[in-house]
Amino acid sequence: MNYISVAEAAKLWGVSERSVRNYCASGKVKNAILAGKTWKIPEDAKKPERINKRKEMPATLLEVLQREKASKLSGGIYHKVQVELTYNSNHIEGSCLTHEQTQYIFGTNTIGIENEVINVDDIVETANHFRCIDMVIDDANLQLSERFIKRLHEVLKNGTSESRKDWFAVGEYKRLPNEVGGQSTALPSDVKEKMRQLLKSYNADKKKSLDDIIDFHYQFEKIHPFQDGNGRVGRLIMFKECLRNNIVPFIIDEKLKMFYYRGLHEWKRERGYLRDTCLSAQDKFKTYLDYFKIAYKD
Repeated sequence: MNYISVAEAAKLWGVSERSVRNYCASGKVKNAILAGKTWKIPEDAKKPERINKRKEMPATLLEVLQREKASKLSGGIYHKVQVELTYNSNHIEGSCLTHEQTQYIFGTNTIGIENEVINVDDIVETANHFRCIDMVIDDANLQLSERFIKRLHEVLKNGTSESRKDWFAVGEYKRLPNEVGGQSTALPSDVKEKMRQLLKSYNADKKKSLDDIIDFHYQFEKIHPFQDGNGRVGRLIMFKECLRNNIVPFIIDEKLKMFYYRGLHEWKRERGYLRDTCLSAQDKFKTYLDYFKIAYKD
């Protein structure tokens, strides 16, 4: 076998002599021999692949959202998620802002109103919801916690008329009993323990399925830990957990509202109602991903 020197290999491969010696020392050059302090390299040896060279993998939705958020890109999937999730989630809870007004607020941080009366809370909560989505994107990979959930509520309700009421706890669990859809919820005195048990059970397994995420949502809404804003906080949590587990997320829109409510009501008896509603919303979200050419798992 014929050999060449480190200097000759460096010239042949277009790298430094130091790189050649490193390749040899790490065993990346087959049949290279150390003679004293000098490496002898087979003349037919191939240049090793660089350590940092890797196959490019398709970016996940979370990676794209984080990149577009950081660059303040307008018109991409980040922009789409902000407008669609905020408009639909707020609309389910009674916001009177139109889709166009929601989009205008996000795009310009202003709102044009002519011959119309708009509740200031609708505007405040829309701007706040944009910030909540940013939190979901920033902290998507963190384990779900009471602290994060309370922070979502604090950001969502900050500056609203309710936040100025003595009995309304912003970013804290409810102080007064409440109902949802005529159904009883956890008493204020029981909320803290129920939330701790729910999170302990949910976080026991690292990998989540779509059903796991939906079930958490049902349990969360059943507890109804906050005085108001539970639906929006709950849907934000579902979006976060889908991102965390690389599951295509979904946005419940006006057309699915009644099916969504029925699904929550019937979850313990028949899971198919809520699951099918979420899958239908997921199919719609896939059309967004297809449009923006973002890879996802079927």
